Amino acid sequence: MWQCSAYMIALAWREKEKKVLFLCLLQVFLAVASNLVNLYVSPAILSVVERQASITELLTTVLIFVLLIMFCSASTSYVNSNTIHGRISVRLAIISDVNKKACTTSYPNLTDEKFMKLGGKCAQATSNNREATEAVWDTLTSLAKNSIGFVIYLFLLVSVDIWLMFLILLTSLIGYFVNKKLTGYGYRHREEEGKISGKLWYSMIWQARNNTGAKDIRIFGMKPWMQEITDKAMTAYTAFHRRAQNVYIWGSILDLVLTFLRNGLAYFVLIHLVLSGNLSVSAFLLYFSAVGGFTTWVTGILESMTTLYRQSLDISTIREFLEYPEPFRFQDGENLPDSAGVQHELKLEQVSFKYPGAENYTLENINLTIHPGEKLAVVGLNGAGKTTLVKLICGFFDPTDGRVLLDGKDIRNYNRRDYYAMFAAVFQNFSLLAGTVAANVAQTDENYDMDRIEDCVKKAGLTDKIHSLKDGYQTNLNRTVYEDGAELSGGETQKLMLARALYKKASFIILDEPTAALDPIAEADMYNKYNEMTKGCTSVYISHRLASTRFCDRILLISNHKIAEEGTHEELLKLSGEYARLFEVQSKYYREEGIYEKG
Repeated sequence: MWQCSAYMIALAWREKEKKVLFLCLLQVFLAVASNLVNLYVSPAILSVVERQASITELLTTVLIFVLLIMFCSASTSYVNSNTIHGRISVRLAIISDVNKKACTTSYPNLTDEKFMKLGGKCAQATSNNREATEAVWDTLTSLAKNSIGFVIYLFLLVSVDIWLMFLILLTSLIGYFVNKKLTGYGYRHREEEGKISGKLWYSMIWQARNNTGAKDIRIFGMKPWMQEITDKAMTAYTAFHRRAQNVYIWGSILDLVLTFLRNGLAYFVLIHLVLSGNLSVSAFLLYFSAVGGFTTWVTGILESMTTLYRQSLDISTIREFLEYPEPFRFQDGENLPDSAGVQHELKLEQVSFKYPGAENYTLENINLTIHPGEKLAVVGLNGAGKTTLVKLICGFFDPTDGRVLLDGKDIRNYNRRDYYAMFAAVFQNFSLLAGTVAANVAQTDENYDMDRIEDCVKKAGLTDKIHSLKDGYQTNLNRTVYEDGAELSGGETQKLMLARALYKKASFIILDEPTAALDPIAEADMYNKYNEMTKGCTSVYISHRLASTRFCDRILLISNHKIAEEGTHEELLKLSGEYARLFEVQSKYYREEGIYEKG
């Protein structure tokens, strides 16, 4: 708890939001001052009446306390209304740090279940004002306020009767811990409630109101079945809360008994002191008010500590996420110079790889040299390991065994971001940004080369489409953000991604099934432009359509986790092996469809 509290304080200081700390201290001062003013107001006025002082003194006393109450109230309102801004800034700083970690972390972390769960918890812990990253300031303020109030009231009660103080402290502690146990029933059984409410939510909201299943519910007459599921879930949900309320009521009864015991004994002691002449009526009122206030401070400290503990768990999760180990070297790695347009040799030496937690290898004993300027095709059946091979080449994963060498040097020695800068790629999953067409190609919305953008779009075969848009290259994409945003088809989007890859002018260009959304005719047209598009750079192309590979310098067939065959299109056909067999099957299909006239 203290480490996480210190972390938040240091973060506020780092983000130049020192006012958050100052306002918290001011809130504590005003809360304690306001409580003391309200504690003393009635006893002070009653004391003046007891002494039969002048009306002037009485009015003056009343006026002083009225002004004090007004000042405390107004100051508290003003401070409370100004605390939120700095606290939001600190929470946004945490969100920024979390997003930066997620966007820049080593790629293997994105397949690490623990890392992804931590990321999900971080998103929850920073999602709104009530979550730990912002609410912790209220908790720290409450803890400080209750602690100071406890000390002040402690001295007050000790001056009356030390045993009375111990009695109040004991009943407060018993009441708190027993109530915590009883009222914590729902929290301890939250997983049970979550399962029940999840079923209820699914049946009532998702299936009944979501358009996804609406057609099936009507066509297959699923309404009675869905109604039965909903009724059962509602019955279970009601039964759970009935059990919870039965537990909560015992907590209320115990609290009532302890309050009666505490106040009754306090009345007995204080009235005895008044009757014996050792305590004035005004002092009686002061100390009896302090009895209730002391209990509030004690309970407030315990509740604040409990809340701070829970919030610290969330903050600890964020810290664990931000400090999650990085398997790759970044700033501490060797820098690679800007190599735009420079060709390199890439070599895989006895490379084997299996995914974390997997029993079997996805790739085994891969020996491959990609020569500068070479056009390499990687083909094979789905699941053969083609995409995994590309991920190893791109440096998204390090081999389980073996090495990936760039110009003879292990890529693990380099700053991995510098290594990534050498690649441009179009993967099966890609990101279309909410921005203009030009910004999507250049990956920036300022200082881009418009002539180069147009040239890349032309090579990708998308010029006519862009010219047909209302604002051409300045047309916004993504209707989620822009009401007038243009929508591209799957094939058009993949062409835009190709233009993006070409714009980067990287040493290596990777195309992972870039024509998957194109029809065969459009695909054939794209392949005819392939030589021109990749001119001057080393390229690796993954495809399941073997007809697309014939113009490549070399073709690798991945099968049984290894490179099964290797050579040019003609050489592999002459082998009459697996490549030739797969090519015959595919070309026969296209001939039957009348798409390709030639094999």
